[in-house]
Amino acid sequence: MKYYIIAGEASGDLHGSNLMKSIFQEDPTAEIRFWGGDLMQQVGGTLVKHYRDLAFMGFAEVVMNLKTILNNIKICKTDILAFQPDVIVFIDYPGFNLRIAKWSRSLGFKNHYYISPQIWAWKESRIKEIKRDIDKMYVILPFEKTFYEDKHHFPVSFVGHPLIDAIQAHPVIDDAAFRKENQLNDLPIIALLPGSRKQEITKMLSVMLSVAEDFKDYQFVIAGAPSQEYSFYQQFITSDNIKFLSNKTYDLLQHATAALVTSGTATLETALFKVPEVVCYKGNWISYQIAKRIITLKYISLVNLIMDKEVVTELIQDDCTTQRIKTELQKILDPEHRKVVQENYTILEKKLGGKGASSTTAKLIVTDIKK
Repeated sequence: MKYYIIAGEASGDLHGSNLMKSIFQEDPTAEIRFWGGDLMQQVGGTLVKHYRDLAFMGFAEVVMNLKTILNNIKICKTDILAFQPDVIVFIDYPGFNLRIAKWSRSLGFKNHYYISPQIWAWKESRIKEIKRDIDKMYVILPFEKTFYEDKHHFPVSFVGHPLIDAIQAHPVIDDAAFRKENQLNDLPIIALLPGSRKQEITKMLSVMLSVAEDFKDYQFVIAGAPSQEYSFYQQFITSDNIKFLSNKTYDLLQHATAALVTSGTATLETALFKVPEVVCYKGNWISYQIAKRIITLKYISLVNLIMDKEVVTELIQDDCTTQRIKTELQKILDPEHRKVVQENYTILEKKLGGKGASSTTAKLIVTDIKK
């Protein structure tokens, strides 16, 4: 069978790669073409477009890059027509994917969606497009099933969260060996996860690292995104207690004492590694002003959203200052505070439903298209 998978971000590349592994297990002769990244490419299939050429954050950025986005949509449609897949699997990335889904539905292609667009956060009106254009939806957050089925009468499959599998499958590395291999000293590690796109990294790393001088008994280690070169990060490395690791985020979180994390999937990954964190986010001013007027959620981090309470502190926009980061970082380095956070992380993991998300989803997709 022929599968066309579209992922437009680093997190989609991770989940897409694990889904592809499971599809190949269910259907060993599968032909897969995809939009994604290095992780998906390592599994097999044919990469059409890398997510580094797709990802534009915020309202203002999308407008400025509209010509590129429209050209990518044209390329995608042409490629799908040439490939004639048995199913198109969309992974999050709704601005792009829902456009393709509308078009592909009109031509009779099967549309499956893995990892729901976060329409419970904003643009809830997209439920009309989803009902019209999507055949099967696989959700990974427990409250999403209630949202879709009880509120909007649209049946979905809750498959659990794929991060649980990804993290449990990651090899455990000896601490001494990890530090030696990556030229890190014996000081406890504060991990910095500033995102994967240049514009968010530029905004976040400077403010995150502004507290480095106040924590000389720690080493700050930047988790470099696989889509960015080391030369881009060099401008931020201004003192001896700032280190850099490329494409080793899970290794880093295994050995971190605390973390400063830009909002997104990384907040949940950090929690599943049981690392106390402070969530930091600063966006383009115009984009932020628009977003805060249309997004009504109490929290921006997945950790707090799933738990429905503030487990980790969120420093957003004007609150994301050197002094606030310093204060909150000192809190999560306190043993008593750490214990409470980690107890909440254990409850969080149970809410996510256990192992097998990628395998379950692959089985459902393969079974459906072979009917």
